Amino acid sequence: MPIITAVIIIVVAVLVTALIIWNVAVSYRKKVVESKIGSAEEKAREIIDEAMKAAESKKREGLLEVKEEALKNKNELEKESKERRAELQKYEKRVLSKEEAVDRKADSLEKKENQLVSREDKLNKQLADVNELNQKRVQELERISGLTSEQAKEYLLRTVEEDVKHETAMLVKDLENKAKEEANKKAKEYVVTAIQKCAADHVAETTISVVPLPNDEMKGRIIGREGRNIRTLETMTGIDLIIDDTPEAVILSSFDPIRREVARIALEKLIVDGRIHPARIEEMVEKAQKEVETMIREEGEAATLEVGVHGIHPELVRLLGKMKYRTSYGQNALKHSIEVAHLSGLLAGELGVDVRMAKRAGFLHDIGKSVDHEMEGSHISIGVDLCRKYKESAVVINAVESHHGDVEPETLIACIVQAADTISAARPGARRETLETYTNRLKQLEDIANEFKGVDKSFAIQAGREIRIMVVPEQVSDDDMVLMARDISKKVEDELEYPGQIKINVIRESRVTDYAK
Repeated sequence: MPIITAVIIIVVAVLVTALIIWNVAVSYRKKVVESKIGSAEEKAREIIDEAMKAAESKKREGLLEVKEEALKNKNELEKESKERRAELQKYEKRVLSKEEAVDRKADSLEKKENQLVSREDKLNKQLADVNELNQKRVQELERISGLTSEQAKEYLLRTVEEDVKHETAMLVKDLENKAKEEANKKAKEYVVTAIQKCAADHVAETTISVVPLPNDEMKGRIIGREGRNIRTLETMTGIDLIIDDTPEAVILSSFDPIRREVARIALEKLIVDGRIHPARIEEMVEKAQKEVETMIREEGEAATLEVGVHGIHPELVRLLGKMKYRTSYGQNALKHSIEVAHLSGLLAGELGVDVRMAKRAGFLHDIGKSVDHEMEGSHISIGVDLCRKYKESAVVINAVESHHGDVEPETLIACIVQAADTISAARPGARRETLETYTNRLKQLEDIANEFKGVDKSFAIQAGREIRIMVVPEQVSDDDMVLMARDISKKVEDELEYPGQIKINVIRESRVTDYAK
């Protein structure tokens, strides 16, 4: 216990000592701090005083600078205002001078306006006088002439119209005559040269073939038991076999030349063979068909060699050979195509155009006729389709399409083919027409002429190569005749198809009849 008490006493003593030391230290520090604060406040007062003094000096300096700057700006503004005032005075003087000039111009314009108004008044008076005089003149003219102004106008217009019509007719006639003289001369040279260089034969095809027999007994064998042989032959070939009283001959009739040729060859083979019965007939017809097909191809190849056109598709060559057995108005289609090709080449040579292309176009222009009995459409549309199918050139296609004037020719070669086709068809004896076609053309020719105003009568004469038109003299003048003949010829060219040319004769005559009593 005494030890613990001693320890506690010692600890208490230490704590008391420490507390005393702490109080002493705190009081000392407080004194030191208070002394430092007093010195700091004095320094702060000094610094503030110095700052106030510096601020006062700066303020005075700033005020001086501001006053100087204000004075400087004032001087500059005064100077600028003086300059502006001077400029404004100059502008004012200029404006005043311009106003004076404008006033002077206004005065002069007013004077001129007054003068113009006075002149206008004078002109109006003069115009009124002129109108009055004009009315008096018109009235006097109407009184003297006995016509009103409208009647005078009509008379004047009619006179001018007649003069113009006369001059137009004379001009048209002169131009046509000159053009015809020059064109006819050149055309005749080219055409005559081409025709003279190209010679072709013309064979009139018929619809029958005659097969000679060695004797009349052969007729019975051809007929066969109960007519079975003749029926088989007709059924296999599609022809009519005519056995009549003609000695040692039978007649094969068909509109199709190929069928007729097959039947002819088959019948000749049967006659030579001597064995005539249905089975043998069928065999011979098949052989004849193959033989005719070979002949068709050979004819096409021979035609291409004759014309000198190469590179044609083999199917077109075959169709060309088939045209040997096709006729148009009695003219052989293949011979016609060959002739047109030669004529086209000759005309192209005369005109300096591609001769090979002209020959090719002329050679193929009627290719559609080879199958026009088997396909729908005209030979022109069929020919165009065939040429397109077998890759012919656009020049050839246009020539085929335009050779009858269905479309406009786009090249000179197409025009050449048209001319060559017409020349070949118009050769004497080249074609023959049926009576119905011939009479229809004559009637159409007269109908076209009768459509025109002032036509009294019309007569187609010289087998349709000339038409004479009688006109009413009171309705058609001499000048009208020239224009009427030209219009009729154009309409005939547009609406009719004919070989050669047709002469248009317009006749106007006046007759006066009186009787002496």
